[in-house]
Amino acid sequence: MIKITEQLFLKAIKSTHTKTLYTLMQEVYALSYSSFWKDKGQWYIDSQYAKEVVLKELLETNADYYFIVFNNEVVGVFRFVWDQKLKENSEEKQVKLHRVYIHPKAQHNGLGKTLLTWLEEKAQTQGYTLIWLDAMNEQPQAFQFYKKQGYKHYSHTFLTYDLLHDKVRKMSQLYKKI
Repeated sequence: MIKITEQLFLKAIKSTHTKTLYTLMQEVYALSYSSFWKDKGQWYIDSQYAKEVVLKELLETNADYYFIVFNNEVVGVFRFVWDQKLKENSEEKQVKLHRVYIHPKAQHNGLGKTLLTWLEEKAQTQGYTLIWLDAMNEQPQAFQFYKKQGYKHYSHTFLTYDLLHDKVRKMSQLYKKI
């Protein structure tokens, strides 16, 4: 386990944790995003957190995948991918914040800010100069949180998933120079 603060730790997700991860994301993802989907997000959870998908992601040597543990309870996930480029031709060393989901019961404790600061410091020590992520525009709390942390808009795209409601398809790429 990686100690971030006295109450906050990161626990590496391993191949034996696929069922725990799936169960956690059924709750955490659904609480924040179920209204975005015609099927309440079940297709997305099944496609992103199926055992074979997680096992494939765990084999990626340029990615780190953790459970977020707060006050001795698993409250979310944190995944980032080293050397994944936002700006295709950029010479900058970049890291993509791929997933950060925190259970609503643990939000408003500074966990997101603390985790981003930890990632920024970790990235800087390894010579990285830019962190980027995708953020759903229709999730204003998260979108504004990243902007408050110094992330800037780069571009946007529209998701094409059939079960996603049309009004929530816009996703923006945000970045921060570190």
